[in-house]
Amino acid sequence: MDTKDRQFVLDELTSSQARLIEAVAGLNSAQWEFREAPDRWSIAEIVEHLAVFEDFLLGVIQRAMADAPRVGSAGGKDQLVLGLPESRNFKFKAREAASPTGRWQDPAQLVSEFRKVRARTAEFVADAQGDFRSHFFAHLAFGNLDCYQWLVLAGRHTDRHVRQIEEVKSNPEWPFRV
Repeated sequence: MDTKDRQFVLDELTSSQARLIEAVAGLNSAQWEFREAPDRWSIAEIVEHLAVFEDFLLGVIQRAMADAPRVGSAGGKDQLVLGLPESRNFKFKAREAASPTGRWQDPAQLVSEFRKVRARTAEFVADAQGDFRSHFFAHLAFGNLDCYQWLVLAGRHTDRHVRQIEEVKSNPEWPFRV
């Protein structure tokens, strides 16, 4: 990964983390657990999903980068990845392994887990060597993405869910005071 791409990914990771932390700052327990509907995630579940998904994703990227480069390409999908946060009208089904299960009950612990995973991702990006464009694996909806695109997606995925949190907080039934 060249210096410009590496800095872009690090900036995406840093800025999306800051937006998430700001979006959940000061929430009370009723707000953390509020669901817009029975089939919708609470903010606590969203943050758990982000931590679990990114931990899973980092492991897959590390394994892919350890393998020999592959012939082929995931070219032409950078704009698709960059547009992920804006595509809230299209819903994705989370992998079972990345679905929330109540792993962490305390909001501070949820945020701490997310921060830990994000720090590991940023450390990997800062130190990793190799051609991230020649290592790729499939996204459930987008098909093959290269490891650079996946790292950009980590930040964009967080932004997508920050928008979801903002939607939850704008619900007329949102518990302002409890």
